[in-house]
Amino acid sequence: MLFRSVDLREKAGKRKGDSSDDCGLVFCRDPKTESLAEFLDTDGLPFPGKLLQEGDPMYCFYSREEGKFITGKFKSKEAAYVDHVKLVSNDTATSHKNKAVISFRVPRNPSVGDKFASRAGQKGIASQKWPTEDLPWTSSGLFPDIVFNPHGFPSRMTIAMMIESMAGKSGAIHGKVHDATPFTFSEDPDNQAIDFFAKQLESAGYNYYGTETLYSGVSGVEMKAEIFFGIIHYQRLRHMVSDKFQVRSMGPIDCVTRQPVKGRKKGGGVRFGEMERDSLLSHGSTFLLQDRLFHGSDKSKCSICRTCGSFLSPRIEANLTLLQRDSAKPVCVLCGSSDAVDDFEVPFIFLHLVKELISINIKVKLGNSSR
Repeated sequence: MLFRSVDLREKAGKRKGDSSDDCGLVFCRDPKTESLAEFLDTDGLPFPGKLLQEGDPMYCFYSREEGKFITGKFKSKEAAYVDHVKLVSNDTATSHKNKAVISFRVPRNPSVGDKFASRAGQKGIASQKWPTEDLPWTSSGLFPDIVFNPHGFPSRMTIAMMIESMAGKSGAIHGKVHDATPFTFSEDPDNQAIDFFAKQLESAGYNYYGTETLYSGVSGVEMKAEIFFGIIHYQRLRHMVSDKFQVRSMGPIDCVTRQPVKGRKKGGGVRFGEMERDSLLSHGSTFLLQDRLFHGSDKSKCSICRTCGSFLSPRIEANLTLLQRDSAKPVCVLCGSSDAVDDFEVPFIFLHLVKELISINIKVKLGNSSR
């Protein structure tokens, strides 16, 4: 569920401490723009249940000062349904309907990496999506929706999840509703919960312990191990891969350092820090290290004088034509010669450091210079 808040006081430039309620803006649909009627009601807010794509009108309001209608667009790249629209007042309920909260429902199919959890707190991510024909099946033709690893039970001790499986199975068979109050069991005072549900399963012809014989969906052969099979309520959590994945090949760079920016929203990269550098050094992956920290970052060319070791002294004469500048070789202004000036590839942030140090009278020289 996504939420979008439209505050007319904020758009009018009103401050939080301003007690005046009328901001000069009113939610209203532009009557001259007929295409808005498909998306917005007469109050300038979207219809509940309407599917909105990127660029579709999301709200409209009228400005009395400017004398015109202003339309806001739906900016998300993922299509969404308008779930409901609420007009929000202030604390004293005297607002002139200045704020609206629009909630959206985004339809998404489960994918590998999405997070799920049972009511017993057994959270986990979907690691694989199997075709139905490859799943194991019972003698009655049932397929499991979720295959759970039993190693998640001993250390977490979620016994209630096993009881829920047996209770759900017995309730579905006999058409009964069981009391699921935590830490209490009042269905049968003479028996424990496990025994009570186990006897119900046994009376219906199932195994006392809730296990069933399954057959391989690939080979059709009966599986040797009996599988604990039942009904458990599962819920989907809000942590999804489609909200968190981050990928970048080329994109925006920082104007000062010329290195890739950070942040998923900006289209930036994942930071390769000092600890990641140390791990590559320990593996001896020097070419990979150079690719990440140099070629894939702020690689730049500069001219260096090998005689005096200066990074900043080699320059191209200013009084040359454009054609002459393309073929001209930089001349070191300190040595007065271009013979020892060579082109090198260095990180741009290093050149930036050299310029910063020069500004406080610290000169950086190349290590193998003759002076």
